[in-house]
Amino acid sequence: MSISLSSDFARAVPEMAVSWEAVPVPEPVLLVLNEPLAKELGLDPAWLRSDGLPFLVGNEAPGVAQAYAGHQFGGYSPRLGDGRALLLGELTHADGTLRDLHLKGSGRTPFARGGDGLAAVGPMLREYVLSEAMHALGIPTTRSLAVVATGAVVHRELPLPGAVLARVASSHLRVGSFQYARNTGDHDLLRRLADHAIARHHPGSTYLELFERVVAAQAELVARWMLVGFIHGVMNTDNMTISGETIDYGPCAFMEAYDPTTVYSSIDHGGRYAYGNQPIVAEWNLARLAEALLPLFADDEDRAVSLALEALGTFDGHFERAWIGGLRAKLGVTGDVQPLLKDLLTLLHANHVDFTSFFHRLAAAARGDAEPARSLFLDLAGIDDWIARWRSLGPDADAVERVNPVYIPRNHLVEEALAAGSAGDLGPLERLLDAVTSPYGERPGLEHFAAPAPQDFSATYRTFCGT
Repeated sequence: MSISLSSDFARAVPEMAVSWEAVPVPEPVLLVLNEPLAKELGLDPAWLRSDGLPFLVGNEAPGVAQAYAGHQFGGYSPRLGDGRALLLGELTHADGTLRDLHLKGSGRTPFARGGDGLAAVGPMLREYVLSEAMHALGIPTTRSLAVVATGAVVHRELPLPGAVLARVASSHLRVGSFQYARNTGDHDLLRRLADHAIARHHPGSTYLELFERVVAAQAELVARWMLVGFIHGVMNTDNMTISGETIDYGPCAFMEAYDPTTVYSSIDHGGRYAYGNQPIVAEWNLARLAEALLPLFADDEDRAVSLALEALGTFDGHFERAWIGGLRAKLGVTGDVQPLLKDLLTLLHANHVDFTSFFHRLAAAARGDAEPARSLFLDLAGIDDWIARWRSLGPDADAVERVNPVYIPRNHLVEEALAAGSAGDLGPLERLLDAVTSPYGERPGLEHFAAPAPQDFSATYRTFCGT
């Protein structure tokens, strides 16, 4: 099969694209392939499973390592970049737009900063499961095309089997990409990067309109994360896209018992990226994007700052509309529900109620059987009063069922699937994927995938970057 990859990014900003070759993989073994996505990209799944395996690990042609900077946990690093990744190029999707084809775990690049450039099977399978689950939930995200075992041994705390992930995105342009370009002092480079972003994502926009649209997209994205209990875990500026897609599934997880302070990441010691902090962090990251773009907003710096602040000031409104609107949809009601929502979140927190289970069980409550939802609470008087107030608004049970997932990537099930997959047993992974890629509506035999983790698991659970 002949593959035609374009090189739009490398042509637009060659200063930010280092031509590089992936580490040779003599005997690649396919672990999982996203056949529907392959077909959308014009790729033959049968070919990818056989002669196309070298293509999936980057051994057919060189790619480019992308340069970018970033604030990591608030500290600025002027030179990060794809340390273990390569952009192979762009493919045309069935919808007529371009998609990046990007590898992770393909070996050291000039941006590796002392790392080995490799990836282990477990973290790559994690990104596959999480990104495809997010896609099924309707949340903008990078997609996973394939995970291929390399046969290499990756040395972390323990020796682990190696793998390469092939992923797809509308682009891999990040806030950190613009920080890098601005930091060079080359305004022509910054302008060409912005022109490339506009052509790729918002044709015809001005530079200020580009920023305004990124603000709106990121505000809505974070609200949609929170509506399903998702915690990204490492919201550095190099992990925030211009496209508004979720990217880099490292120490991410799904909240179980509702608590805004929930943190699972082993490296987030201060809770910077806790569940409830995600809107604040997103707005902070967007302020860094505004700083990078200032020279393009206006020649006069004071005028540029004023325009940037005005655009950034719309974040809260975009977030609140998406968050309140999303919660209203989850409750199946219309009108002013803010007092009802405030009291509900207080009850969920005080009673340590599983976030996903509660909203799923509301469909039964809307049909007259409140016991499944009620049984999650210790404060029965409190929830009985709340349910009575909610029912008085006439909730639509079918709407509740359509919006609230039954199956999410429960943290304990993800860990079980990754451990088995790393040991060569892909059965648990396949069963988990079957559940989370069709997350709405109960299916017989999948009760195990709807249940929260045991309490002792959740109390000590931590996630890791996988680098």
